[in-house]
Amino acid sequence: MTTLLIVQTAYLIGAICFILGLRGLSDPRTARRGNLIAALGMGLAIVASLFYPIADDQGNYLWIFGSLIVGSAIGWYKAAKVEMTGMPQLVSIFNGLGGGSAMLLAFLELRAQMDSADKVTLGVIAFTLFVGAVSFSGSILAYLKLDGKVRDKHVILPGHGWINLILLAASIALLVLLIISPSIGMALAALGLFLVYGFSFVAPIGGADMPVVISLLNSVTGISAATAGFLYGNQIMILGGILVGASGTILTVLMCEAMNRSLLNVIIGGFGTSTASSASQSDQDLSVQTAQPMDVAILLNYASRVILVPGYGMAVAQAQKYAKELDEMLSKRDVEMYYGIHPVAGRMPGHMNVLLAEVDISYDKLYDLDQSNDAIGETDVALIVGANDVVNPSALDDPGSSIYGMPVLEVWNAQQVVVFKRSMKPGYAGIQNPLFFKDNTKMLFGDAADSLKKIIDELKNL
Repeated sequence: MTTLLIVQTAYLIGAICFILGLRGLSDPRTARRGNLIAALGMGLAIVASLFYPIADDQGNYLWIFGSLIVGSAIGWYKAAKVEMTGMPQLVSIFNGLGGGSAMLLAFLELRAQMDSADKVTLGVIAFTLFVGAVSFSGSILAYLKLDGKVRDKHVILPGHGWINLILLAASIALLVLLIISPSIGMALAALGLFLVYGFSFVAPIGGADMPVVISLLNSVTGISAATAGFLYGNQIMILGGILVGASGTILTVLMCEAMNRSLLNVIIGGFGTSTASSASQSDQDLSVQTAQPMDVAILLNYASRVILVPGYGMAVAQAQKYAKELDEMLSKRDVEMYYGIHPVAGRMPGHMNVLLAEVDISYDKLYDLDQSNDAIGETDVALIVGANDVVNPSALDDPGSSIYGMPVLEVWNAQQVVVFKRSMKPGYAGIQNPLFFKDNTKMLFGDAADSLKKIIDELKNL
């Protein structure tokens, strides 16, 4: 009884740490501390779970500790080595492995309890198998797409939305059959179909929609962890899964609202299936105005208010430290500089917030979508550093565009716009950006970090 009380107390402390950690993650200023608190809670949960449920030693502790050591070493190495551009891929692969763990647990429990479990227990097991498999295969494909190993055109089929609906209906039907008449053959067939549906579900999703699907898959993994916790009567596993599932779902809904999308549209995999409009294509024949670092330095020197819009290209160039240096230099010249953060800028939720937090840029300077659009009209210079689709006016005025209806940062309302790009190549959504051809837009071609450094050097001489 004493041991059980200690275990339950550890679970309670771990649960409190999860909640406090999640609360800390809601604000960039407390995110680091929140992550450490949540990690402490997880450590307590793991240690406590080694002693609960209390049973005779079955000689499997060598496997448990061996797995802990190997898994911890791999996780630590990957997290320490990953660059900011690889963070979305890391999140996807780790999330997929979590879903895969729940999937394997469910399959093993199904095999062990097939002839003895009641229908409710079989339902929980089958549902865990389903959500775990979908999370695993979907997250793996998301990782491959984010890492450039798989292109959208290689996995998208004609009428893919309908294919996903058919696969979902077939998966539900097989799930019900598995509960009614369980067998190893049925379980393997169901597992195969669930994995195919998870893969197909993510296949048509791309472009600016990828952060939404990462958030959704994260919530699915949380749900699979919670249902797996029910199988073992493990309270901390249930609570942790519920917290992850609920927070991931809330974030998904908020991001859908920010992109003017419906959650149903995400579930059936309808994102990224539109084609670019003819208007967008014809823009490629227009000419652009180019600028040199000296030109941009002069604009900034005489400005009173500047917005910098970061995107994935800033992460690629590792230009955030020069953005910070430019910010400090302009502040000394009484120039107000703020940062326009789009909800889906980058490749995962909060990607740009994390990027800027790396160099200790004040959270007060980070404006959300609505704040930015309210302030842009009174802004002298807009610097677009590595962003593309989130500043594309086609989202507002081109019904044929694949991003039509998505709220964007309306940077063209600033007096002058400077776009940092390596080339005229379209962004992640694969469509051209009419912003590049507007009269008040200038293109500064080259590496973003190098361009910002040259602008800083020019400002020092003014």
